[in-house]
Amino acid sequence: MTNFLTKDSYMKKIYTIVTLAAMALLGASCNSEWEEEQYEHYISFRSPLNSKGVTSVYVPYSRTDKDGNYTAGGEGKSNYQLPVIVSGTLTNQQNITVHVAHDPDTLNILNIARYATRTDLFYKDMEADNTYVSYPETMQINAGEDVGLLDLNFDFKGIDMSEKWVLPLQIVDNPSYGYQAHPRKNYSKALLRVFPFNDYSGDYSGALLTNKVVIKKDDGTSTETAESITKALIRGYVIDEQTIFTYAGIVDEDYTDRRKYKIEFKFNGEKNGPVSLSCDNAAEIDFKMTAGVTPSFRISSSMDATRPYLEHRYVIINNVDYSFNYIPAAGAKIRYHVKGTLTLSRNINTQIPDEDQAIEW
Repeated sequence: MTNFLTKDSYMKKIYTIVTLAAMALLGASCNSEWEEEQYEHYISFRSPLNSKGVTSVYVPYSRTDKDGNYTAGGEGKSNYQLPVIVSGTLTNQQNITVHVAHDPDTLNILNIARYATRTDLFYKDMEADNTYVSYPETMQINAGEDVGLLDLNFDFKGIDMSEKWVLPLQIVDNPSYGYQAHPRKNYSKALLRVFPFNDYSGDYSGALLTNKVVIKKDDGTSTETAESITKALIRGYVIDEQTIFTYAGIVDEDYTDRRKYKIEFKFNGEKNGPVSLSCDNAAEIDFKMTAGVTPSFRISSSMDATRPYLEHRYVIINNVDYSFNYIPAAGAKIRYHVKGTLTLSRNINTQIPDEDQAIEW
């Protein structure tokens, strides 16, 4: 039998051969391209900005060892390592000494751009008084590595978290340094919104916490509105290792007079126990706990059903029950009754030893 190719099969064979040749040529071309650098070796921070123009970083209030002993010099002492990156398609081949400096100008620009003349809402420069943070002026990225770590050392003891603390940093350029900072400002600068955390701080669900307006009657008695105001999330800010504060009722950090409404929660116990509520400004806002009610807390945890390395940890505060006056203007007072339960949920990757990295913020 005579073998022969039809016109269609012959064209298909030619097309296949041409395609294979093109793919081989393209592969060889790509391999050749990757042998040379495709990008500049700029130096930048790894600090992506969020919707508020800053980078949230979470740092333990105190660093302790496995036995609970302080490892960084005492209560409130902690540290955070900020990644500094060498960009490029090839591995960095030189030792680079990166110079880092305070950058108040960029923070000022951000404050004015976001808040204009509302200075009470401004982010506050954490380095302005040299109290809470220190770091070296230079750090090293070694040859063969594309990432170095800048050590930021914090002393949080006595910090007032009603201030919106931001640490503004920049990578310093100089022709003699042998590197170039990334030309994009949000890469060569970092605006770190610093949140110290303890076992009880974070975003609590406010779904089960009611805020009702108290109305006084002419006969001296009072009643509450049927409608309740709730907040989806209520943030608990660190005071010390056993204490946090939240803002009273519906007040949050975007209120210019927020400092008046700090309600402190002191946790008495390790896994459960009573919670003591207080307010430094109790007289002005007429803060009062409801008689006969004792707030309490408990901590529970469970492992994820599908990801066995993931721990779900809950802090539940029961019997929150207090009243206060919100004072929107001179002479005006609105009394609120706050009652219910707060629940904090954390997801913790037990495979990661560093607590601040293990928590899924």
